[in-house]
Amino acid sequence: MMLLLSLFSRFALFSLMAVGGGITLIPEMHLYVVENHHWMSGQEFASLFAIAQAAPGPNVLVVSLIGWKVAGLAGALTTTVGMCGPSSVLSYYVARLWARFHDSPWRRAIERGLAPLTIGLVSGSAMLMSVAANQHVSGWLLCAASALLAWRTRLNPLWLLGGGAVLGLMGWI
Repeated sequence: MMLLLSLFSRFALFSLMAVGGGITLIPEMHLYVVENHHWMSGQEFASLFAIAQAAPGPNVLVVSLIGWKVAGLAGALTTTVGMCGPSSVLSYYVARLWARFHDSPWRRAIERGLAPLTIGLVSGSAMLMSVAANQHVSGWLLCAASALLAWRTRLNPLWLLGGGAVLGLMGWI
Protein backbone atom coordinates (compact mmCIF):
# COMPACT_ATOMS: atom_id res chain seq x y z
CA MET A 1 0.00 0.00 0.00
CA MET A 2 2.86 2.39 0.82
CA LEU A 3 4.42 1.67 -2.58
CA LEU A 4 1.20 2.62 -4.37
CA LEU A 5 0.82 5.77 -2.27
CA SER A 6 4.41 6.71 -3.07
CA LEU A 7 3.83 6.11 -6.79
CA PHE A 8 0.60 8.11 -6.77
CA SER A 9 2.03 11.09 -4.92
CA ARG A 10 5.15 11.26 -7.11
CA PHE A 11 3.28 10.92 -10.40
CA ALA A 12 0.64 13.43 -9.23
CA LEU A 13 3.50 15.86 -8.64
CA PHE A 14 4.91 15.03 -12.08
CA SER A 15 1.46 15.71 -13.51
CA LEU A 16 1.53 19.26 -12.20
CA MET A 17 5.06 19.86 -13.49
CA ALA A 18 4.49 18.51 -17.01
CA VAL A 19 4.86 21.71 -19.04
CA GLY A 20 4.70 20.56 -22.64
CA GLY A 21 3.35 17.12 -21.80
CA GLY A 22 4.42 14.14 -19.75
CA ILE A 23 7.26 13.37 -22.14
CA THR A 24 9.17 16.38 -20.81
CA LEU A 25 9.47 14.68 -17.42
CA ILE A 26 11.22 11.54 -18.65
CA PRO A 27 14.48 12.59 -16.93
CA GLU A 28 12.67 13.03 -13.60
CA MET A 29 10.82 9.72 -13.99
CA HIS A 30 14.14 8.03 -14.79
CA LEU A 31 15.75 9.58 -11.74
CA TYR A 32 12.87 8.44 -9.53
CA VAL A 33 12.46 4.84 -10.68
CA VAL A 34 15.99 3.97 -11.85
CA GLU A 35 18.46 6.08 -9.89
CA ASN A 36 16.63 6.65 -6.60
CA HIS A 37 14.62 3.45 -6.11
CA HIS A 38 16.40 0.96 -8.42
CA TRP A 39 13.07 -0.55 -9.47
CA MET A 40 14.49 -1.14 -12.96
CA SER A 41 17.65 -0.60 -14.95
CA GLY A 42 18.24 2.26 -17.33
CA GLN A 43 18.00 -0.19 -20.23
CA GLU A 44 14.61 -1.46 -18.99
CA PHE A 45 13.41 2.13 -18.66
CA ALA A 46 14.56 2.91 -22.21
CA SER A 47 12.76 -0.21 -23.47
CA LEU A 48 9.51 0.80 -21.76
CA PHE A 49 9.85 4.26 -23.26
CA ALA A 50 10.39 2.78 -26.74
CA ILE A 51 7.35 0.52 -26.39
CA ALA A 52 5.20 3.47 -25.30
CA GLN A 53 6.40 5.57 -28.22
CA ALA A 54 5.75 2.81 -30.76
CA ALA A 55 2.26 2.10 -29.44
CA PRO A 56 -0.65 4.13 -30.78
CA GLY A 57 -2.05 6.61 -28.31
CA PRO A 58 -0.74 9.35 -26.06
CA ASN A 59 2.89 9.64 -24.94
CA VAL A 60 1.77 9.25 -21.33
CA LEU A 61 1.50 5.48 -21.88
CA VAL A 62 5.06 5.19 -20.59
CA VAL A 63 3.71 6.07 -17.13
CA SER A 64 1.40 3.05 -17.18
CA LEU A 65 4.27 0.78 -18.24
CA ILE A 66 6.47 2.11 -15.44
CA GLY A 67 3.70 1.48 -12.92
CA TRP A 68 3.15 -2.03 -14.32
CA LYS A 69 6.86 -2.85 -14.02
CA VAL A 70 7.04 -1.55 -10.44
CA ALA A 71 3.76 -2.85 -8.96
CA GLY A 72 1.74 -4.76 -11.54
CA LEU A 73 -1.78 -3.77 -12.55
CA ALA A 74 -2.35 -1.73 -9.38
CA GLY A 75 0.86 0.18 -10.11
CA ALA A 76 -0.19 0.85 -13.71
CA LEU A 77 -3.56 2.22 -12.60
CA THR A 78 -2.00 4.24 -9.79
CA THR A 79 0.65 5.93 -11.92
CA THR A 80 -1.80 6.62 -14.73
CA VAL A 81 -4.40 8.22 -12.45
CA GLY A 82 -1.63 10.11 -10.64
CA MET A 83 -0.23 11.45 -13.90
CA CYS A 84 -3.55 12.30 -15.57
CA GLY A 85 -5.83 13.30 -12.69
CA PRO A 86 -4.31 16.43 -11.14
CA SER A 87 -3.28 18.01 -14.44
CA SER A 88 -6.74 17.38 -15.92
CA VAL A 89 -8.46 19.13 -13.02
CA LEU A 90 -5.97 22.00 -13.14
CA SER A 91 -6.33 22.28 -16.94
CA TYR A 92 -10.08 22.58 -16.65
CA TYR A 93 -9.86 25.59 -14.36
CA VAL A 94 -6.91 27.22 -16.10
CA ALA A 95 -8.64 26.90 -19.50
CA ARG A 96 -11.63 28.80 -18.18
CA LEU A 97 -9.36 31.56 -16.85
CA TRP A 98 -7.20 31.50 -19.99
CA ALA A 99 -10.25 32.08 -22.21
CA ARG A 100 -11.18 35.21 -20.28
CA PHE A 101 -7.81 36.80 -21.09
CA HIS A 102 -7.58 35.85 -24.77
CA ASP A 103 -6.43 39.35 -25.87
CA SER A 104 -4.07 40.00 -22.99
CA PRO A 105 -0.42 40.79 -23.75
CA TRP A 106 0.50 38.67 -20.72
CA ARG A 107 -1.14 35.65 -22.30
CA ARG A 108 0.87 36.03 -25.50
CA ALA A 109 4.09 36.50 -23.49
CA ILE A 110 3.43 33.35 -21.46
CA GLU A 111 2.72 31.34 -24.61
CA ARG A 112 5.95 32.56 -26.24
CA GLY A 113 7.92 31.83 -23.08
CA LEU A 114 6.63 28.28 -22.71
CA ALA A 115 7.76 27.22 -26.21
CA PRO A 116 11.54 27.36 -25.53
CA LEU A 117 10.99 25.82 -22.11
CA THR A 118 9.20 22.88 -23.70
CA ILE A 119 11.90 22.49 -26.36
CA GLY A 120 14.56 22.40 -23.65
CA LEU A 121 12.68 19.83 -21.59
CA VAL A 122 12.10 17.58 -24.60
CA SER A 123 15.78 17.90 -25.58
CA GLY A 124 16.82 16.92 -22.07
CA SER A 125 14.54 13.88 -22.25
CA ALA A 126 16.05 12.89 -25.59
CA MET A 127 19.57 13.11 -24.20
CA LEU A 128 18.71 11.08 -21.11
CA MET A 129 17.07 8.33 -23.17
CA SER A 130 20.06 8.30 -25.53
CA VAL A 131 22.48 7.85 -22.65
CA ALA A 132 20.31 5.10 -21.12
CA ALA A 133 19.80 3.20 -24.38
CA ASN A 134 23.15 3.56 -26.15
CA GLN A 135 25.78 1.26 -24.73
CA HIS A 136 28.11 1.29 -27.77
CA VAL A 137 29.28 3.68 -30.47
CA SER A 138 26.96 1.99 -32.97
CA GLY A 139 23.97 2.98 -30.85
CA TRP A 140 25.08 6.61 -30.79
CA LEU A 141 25.58 6.55 -34.57
CA LEU A 142 22.08 5.14 -35.04
CA CYS A 143 20.67 7.76 -32.68
CA ALA A 144 22.42 10.58 -34.56
CA ALA A 145 21.31 9.24 -37.96
CA SER A 146 17.72 8.85 -36.73
CA ALA A 147 17.68 12.38 -35.30
CA LEU A 148 19.03 13.78 -38.57
CA LEU A 149 16.48 11.87 -40.65
CA ALA A 150 13.62 12.90 -38.35
CA TRP A 151 14.71 16.52 -38.57
CA ARG A 152 15.39 16.74 -42.32
CA THR A 153 12.70 14.46 -43.77
CA ARG A 154 9.02 13.76 -43.34
CA LEU A 155 9.74 10.08 -42.70
CA ASN A 156 7.38 8.52 -40.19
CA PRO A 157 9.30 7.88 -36.92
CA LEU A 158 7.96 4.31 -36.84
CA TRP A 159 10.16 3.53 -39.86
CA LEU A 160 13.15 4.77 -37.89
CA LEU A 161 12.16 2.61 -34.91
CA GLY A 162 11.67 -0.36 -37.21
CA GLY A 163 15.05 0.20 -38.85
CA GLY A 164 16.71 0.37 -35.45
CA ALA A 165 14.95 -2.84 -34.41
CA VAL A 166 16.17 -4.64 -37.54
CA LEU A 167 19.72 -3.45 -36.95
CA GLY A 168 19.47 -4.62 -33.34
CA LEU A 169 18.19 -8.04 -34.39
CA MET A 170 21.05 -8.34 -36.85
CA GLY A 171 23.47 -7.64 -34.00
CA TRP A 172 24.76 -4.35 -35.38
CA ILE A 173 23.61 -2.34 -32.39
